[in-house]
Amino acid sequence: MFKVAVIGASGLLGRALVDELAREPAWQVVATTFSRPAQNTLTLDIRDAQAVEQFVEREAPDALVIAAAERRPDVCEHNPALAHALNVDAVRTLATAAGRRGAWTLSISTDYVFDGAHPTYRHDATPSPINAYGRSKLEGERALLEATGLGCVLRLPLLYGPIVDWTESAVTSLVPAIVASASTSASTSASAAPQVKPAVMDAWAIRYPTFTPDVAFVIRQMLTRHARGEAIRGIVQWSGDEPMTKYEIALRLAKALQVDARLTPQYTPADATPRPHNCHLASTQLEALGIGRRTPFDAGIRQVLTAFPWRGDGTHRQ
Repeated sequence: MFKVAVIGASGLLGRALVDELAREPAWQVVATTFSRPAQNTLTLDIRDAQAVEQFVEREAPDALVIAAAERRPDVCEHNPALAHALNVDAVRTLATAAGRRGAWTLSISTDYVFDGAHPTYRHDATPSPINAYGRSKLEGERALLEATGLGCVLRLPLLYGPIVDWTESAVTSLVPAIVASASTSASTSASAAPQVKPAVMDAWAIRYPTFTPDVAFVIRQMLTRHARGEAIRGIVQWSGDEPMTKYEIALRLAKALQVDARLTPQYTPADATPRPHNCHLASTQLEALGIGRRTPFDAGIRQVLTAFPWRGDGTHRQ
């Protein structure tokens, strides 16, 4: 029995990974959560070093995937201590405990370890993060690789996938503003129609939205290699291959939602927390191993919206 521990199983990527690993009947999955306890999961605060060590010793996984993190750039900028605790210290503790048991450890990192000025970025390009989130994730990469000789970092860009609320992804978080900007029905007289303000969307930063079920598939392929004694070590990257700004994402969302949205592009950086311009990640290492899958964005976002019914005002319909 090959045993995998998924740390952060209630998050956007964690849920997709647990669903994907369920396709392996000969594998056993131990899933942990913290802020959102769920059925068939164990509660684990990864900031509690003693609890982490006890968990790894008790469960004795063959592999451990760290999908828990503080991933919100604005939160990291304003609370660097929290970012360090989750993105650096916890990674080190988990990797150290797993290393003692001879378990392969996979930690999720980000394209934000780069400054975005010189894409495309290979796995061995020199990192140069420009915000607290990127710095904490870079430190977390180093903590993992220093803690165990049987570890791997998987860098990922902007993620989207099946959600439990709009805010889980920077992609779906655009939906309420898109819907609110939509023109009124043609049946409404012009004199009676309320004034609707256009939604301003960033048209400066270039992103590569990547579907979480695809990432989960990639991770399962990586785990399969470890299970047969061919563990991948060091730093690897995976990314969607469709470049688009938030404005372009919003246009495609509006089309999928079938709403007549009024959107205005913003061609200069507008975020309070600095974001890189273009951190496109090269996925060549994994591709060379025959690893990978990419779902076209329009197909992926339709799956997300179909599974998350919404009302005309953009709120979730239970």
